[in-house]
Amino acid sequence: MEGDARLCETFVRLCEIRSPTGEEREVADTILAELRALGLEASEDEAAGPARAGAGNILARLPGRSDRWVMFCAHIDTVPHAGLVEVVNDEGVYRSHGETILGADNKAAVAVFMELVARHAKEPPPVGIELLLTVAEEQGLRGAKAFDPSVLRSRCGFVLDHASAIGEVIVTSPTQQQVVADFAGVEAHAGIRPEDGSNAIAAAASAIARMDLGRLDETTTANVGVIEGGTAGNVVPGRCRIVAEARSLDADRAAAVAAELTEACAWGASEHGCDVDVRVEELFRGYELEGSSPSLALAEAGLRRAGVEPRRTSTGGGSDANALIATGFDCVLLANGTEANHTPDESVSARNLETMLEVCEAIVAEAGAAEG
Repeated sequence: MEGDARLCETFVRLCEIRSPTGEEREVADTILAELRALGLEASEDEAAGPARAGAGNILARLPGRSDRWVMFCAHIDTVPHAGLVEVVNDEGVYRSHGETILGADNKAAVAVFMELVARHAKEPPPVGIELLLTVAEEQGLRGAKAFDPSVLRSRCGFVLDHASAIGEVIVTSPTQQQVVADFAGVEAHAGIRPEDGSNAIAAAASAIARMDLGRLDETTTANVGVIEGGTAGNVVPGRCRIVAEARSLDADRAAAVAAELTEACAWGASEHGCDVDVRVEELFRGYELEGSSPSLALAEAGLRRAGVEPRRTSTGGGSDANALIATGFDCVLLANGTEANHTPDESVSARNLETMLEVCEAIVAEAGAAEG
């Protein structure tokens, strides 16, 4: 099997290997075996423990005709889903057959990278290619955070993990603060002695009602995404947990909103005679790429070489680029042509897979031209 057919076959096969965060072992073993069969040096780091993942990050290298290297990054885990993924080809568009996600986030990019190195396995590319395939990205970028970028030979990196039209180049990304609040009340029989209890769910509800949620301004959002607690309908609940977040392109603003969410939790607890334990964690730090970024210049040159006009934009989400940039490594997040990620409507067209590959080939060629 050659060319585009092999790319699409690889994509479908990877999507149908179950790999929610924490269950990456099977897909990691598959990828490692296939990269090594191509003759690449491929290794797994020790990130599984600190990242609470099913495997470590994979780093693979294909030497080029020069000493220069470029790095391509994607993650191999997916969001949680029930059952197995079954991929269908709907007139050139890949979708999930059932109620699951497709897994194009981020296996579309993984398949593209594997085809990229497969095409250069017998004849070296103009520059060396490093593939960084991370774990536990969907749960706070934990794999990338546990990765040591000092082992990279590349000075430029490209993360293909933005679900939008190919050509979008992400130059700004927000800081995300996560707020987890555990309300502790007193259980009591709801029908006989409710006055002896302190309702933890009511405390959480009061806290949420006091929060300013949604889009707070052009660059800032806040959300409560999880509320869980109680044991039965006839018991005054003694516990309740909420998980909230604040995001902003201004890191100080994100921290300030997280503080407001924390204050609302304290108020709600006091109103209902409960205690609350609030933990705030910065899941990722935002960034604004400098115009002088070598990765940005190379990405835009590669897009143009592939016949795609680059469009600089911002995002409200995070990616492995956030974790890598925070360490001082120069990289850029690029759109990968996928749609409706994290939902049963997720899809990607065969044409977009091929275009992603053309863009990666063009980046490698531009890096080689710059080297020459």
